Amino acid sequence: MISAFELFKIGIGPSSSHTVGPMVAAAGFAERLATDGMLARTARAQVTLYGSLAWTGKGHGTDRAVILGLAGQLPRSIDPDRADSLLAGVAEDGRLPLGGTHGIRFDPARDIVFDSVAATPRHPNTLAFHAFAADGELLAEARWCSIGGGFVVPEHEVGQPAAPEEVALPYPFRNARDMLAFAAREKLSIAELVAANERARRPTAEVDAHLDGIVEAMMSCIDRGLATSGELPGGLQVKRRAKAIRDALLARNAPTPHEIMDWVSLYAIAVNEENAAGGRVVTAPTNGAAGVVPATLRYYRDHCPGADRAGLHVFLLTATAIGALFKINASISGAEVGCQGEVGVACSMAAGGLAAALGGTPLQVENAAEIGMEHHLGMTCDPIGGLVQVPCIERNAFGAISAVNAASLALHGDGTHIVSLDKVIVTMRETGRDMASKYKETSLGGLAVNLPEC
Repeated sequence: MISAFELFKIGIGPSSSHTVGPMVAAAGFAERLATDGMLARTARAQVTLYGSLAWTGKGHGTDRAVILGLAGQLPRSIDPDRADSLLAGVAEDGRLPLGGTHGIRFDPARDIVFDSVAATPRHPNTLAFHAFAADGELLAEARWCSIGGGFVVPEHEVGQPAAPEEVALPYPFRNARDMLAFAAREKLSIAELVAANERARRPTAEVDAHLDGIVEAMMSCIDRGLATSGELPGGLQVKRRAKAIRDALLARNAPTPHEIMDWVSLYAIAVNEENAAGGRVVTAPTNGAAGVVPATLRYYRDHCPGADRAGLHVFLLTATAIGALFKINASISGAEVGCQGEVGVACSMAAGGLAAALGGTPLQVENAAEIGMEHHLGMTCDPIGGLVQVPCIERNAFGAISAVNAASLALHGDGTHIVSLDKVIVTMRETGRDMASKYKETSLGGLAVNLPEC
């Protein structure tokens, strides 16, 4: 079972699979060198990026991420301003503090290799690490895969069954059918099932504190995005829009009938502009789709009568269940299944979470989650210039709007519907498998190559 502590992680932009995951893997390699007594002997480290990491790594900041990780930094704790100064120091001095303590010579142009030719047999987001002694002796090597949402595993473990839980969970569901069966038998909501599983792992106070922290981080990210103007990095000359849109909405003398949707779109745009700028965001379930859940959560908090802290927790716990089902049975990696695995899954999570927070039954929640994904099936991942900007920022806005609509449609019904959530998850997985690789986070197809003709 995948926990809310794993699915919702605080990190930095712009990509969970191309920034957060590689940083975690690099930090793990540096830690392994220290544990094995090889750190002091290491004179040179080399990182090779394969597949999607090679094709779009520069636009996603993968090279920056591995430098920070090798320097012992982690996404959940690094200060973005500190990251910039550390990277500048490496560029100026040609030295990297491996593991945070051991200085080695490091030239990013030489020691980070973008290999877009070699095969990636286990996962399209693959990276390899090598540590060498001063005489050239290979001290250690490792290959990792960044499988989406900031999750990383050794290459040989990709596709392997997860290790058994260290504790017995009261409700160990791995598909929506069993989830609904537990809810019906125990007369519990989906959020209550997930809360019970979380509390089997750690104290209630710790669970509640994590949920409060995730809410605070999401809301703070929206607020930062709403207050910041300027141009996003990367060379596309994309202007931030969130602040100007907010100012225009506040200046209206009379609201328009659709204004609430403008606010929902605005919240998502604010988050994803922060993400594109390398700011602090919550992976939900990925960074490229980080705006959908916060925008829908903000809609609940600020625009739905009766919203409260308990409802915010219900939202996130329910979204955890839905995101976990996609992660277990399909994928949340744009490099593996396209953007349906990112914005599509985020929309499904947000739709189910909102339906639950608004009092929906487990059947209505499952229906909302199914609607949220059903209409994102086949969505490609084709970021222009390998940057999480166009079309990614607006896609999050539309994903949030769709989540609100999906929850509303489900709440108008009794939960009965033709296509189950399990069936749509299988369909998403198969669609991703059949999708041409050029439409899966390589920037080799779709909008990424047709922009000059527009």
